[in-house]
Amino acid sequence: MCGAWTRLVVLGLAGLLALAAGCRGEGAGDDDASDDDASGDDDTSDGGIPTLADVVAVAVSGDPGEYVFSVTVHSPDTGCEQYADWWEVLDPGGTLLFRRILQHSHVDEQPFTRGGEPVPAQPADEVIVRAHMNELGYGGQAMRGTAAGAFAPAPDIDATFAPGVETQEPLPEDCLW
Repeated sequence: MCGAWTRLVVLGLAGLLALAAGCRGEGAGDDDASDDDASGDDDTSDGGIPTLADVVAVAVSGDPGEYVFSVTVHSPDTGCEQYADWWEVLDPGGTLLFRRILQHSHVDEQPFTRGGEPVPAQPADEVIVRAHMNELGYGGQAMRGTAAGAFAPAPDIDATFAPGVETQEPLPEDCLW
């Protein structure tokens, strides 16, 4: 009898999980990993692997006007055909302040951290840090903060924020590996 109850409970839980998974993405602002909507609200596949490049940490050092940003990115790199090709710093109005070109994929190094300088920001200037995929573009998790303070996820920054900077220099020339 206990074995039958255990199977019933397991099957019931599996059914509830399947039902919950089927309902994902139906509400406003929800983002299913299989959708083309790149809102960044939930951009990981079932294995915790992002479907877009997520900025997961930002550290700042140096002096005002020429800060060094160390940015940790988690991305679904598969090689030169799909990889995070840059991270960038923007002001809240969408002006590009700095872009760090990533010259190769990071298939076996996830997440990875790369530094970039000089970032022309003052201690209290609010900035946005986001990453870009060579073929998929923007839409992963961005972070917002100041050089003098902490950075936190910025769920309101999605693929539609400052789209014009995607074609601004500097741009990657080629993927090395």
